[in-house]
Amino acid sequence: MEVTPVKIGSFEAGRGVPLLIAGPCVLESLDIALTCARFMAEAAREYGFFYVFKSSFDKANRTSLSSYRGPGLEAGLKMLARVKEEVKVPVTSDIHEPWQAEPAAAVLDLIQIPAFLCRQTDLIVAAAKTGKPVNIKKGQFVSPWDMYYAVEKARAAGAAGVMLTERGYTFGYRNLVVDMRSFPIMRSFGVPVIFDATHSVQLPGGGQGVSAGEREFVAPLARAAVATGVDGIFMEVHPAPETALCDGPNSLPLPEAKKLLRVLKDLYRVIIDHGYLS
Repeated sequence: MEVTPVKIGSFEAGRGVPLLIAGPCVLESLDIALTCARFMAEAAREYGFFYVFKSSFDKANRTSLSSYRGPGLEAGLKMLARVKEEVKVPVTSDIHEPWQAEPAAAVLDLIQIPAFLCRQTDLIVAAAKTGKPVNIKKGQFVSPWDMYYAVEKARAAGAAGVMLTERGYTFGYRNLVVDMRSFPIMRSFGVPVIFDATHSVQLPGGGQGVSAGEREFVAPLARAAVATGVDGIFMEVHPAPETALCDGPNSLPLPEAKKLLRVLKDLYRVIIDHGYLS
């Protein structure tokens, strides 16, 4: 099935130019957000990616009650608006409840549905009705075939465009695994498919009340995903992952993220030239 491109600002995901969605897991400060956005925007331009800044205004699914969740909807959207204005890039974030869709759509260029909530019909419908494109992350508990129904919910509600993001499957206790078959299966639904390279190396709940991670596997999994023909890469990045307030163990330092993009650019060129991604 031919992929229907998804318009994000002036860009159309699914047209052969790779998409990069990247930023700190959660909004910590405006300074950190701007630092990440400026660095990744420049790296994306250098290596031929279209860049969308991502960071969460609220992480409603933290392992522990005491974990940092973010600045909240109002303050977080103000930060995202500043990033959008100052760095001149589209922005995305995730919503967790249907009532958040309308205010979020006033700022966001792309609305993200979290993996844990990918079956929540009311949430998907509310996001779709805003007129903004929707990126639905595949749940760790859902097969790629079942994501067809999430896509159909968004389409039926009038979504401007739909993308799916793979972020690994639950594999035993506190571990995830990436099944590369997922990418062509989900792309066969006619939607662009993104690979979340950093959440896929997460060890959920594996760090004494927080999630741990295996950052060393981000690059090999990203290289493998690009080789299968995904439409873009999602990465959590941070100026100092060891001090990040969320998902530090699986986030990439900014220089390491840039180094990975340089390699992925060459892989994309081979895939596109041979007709595996059009």
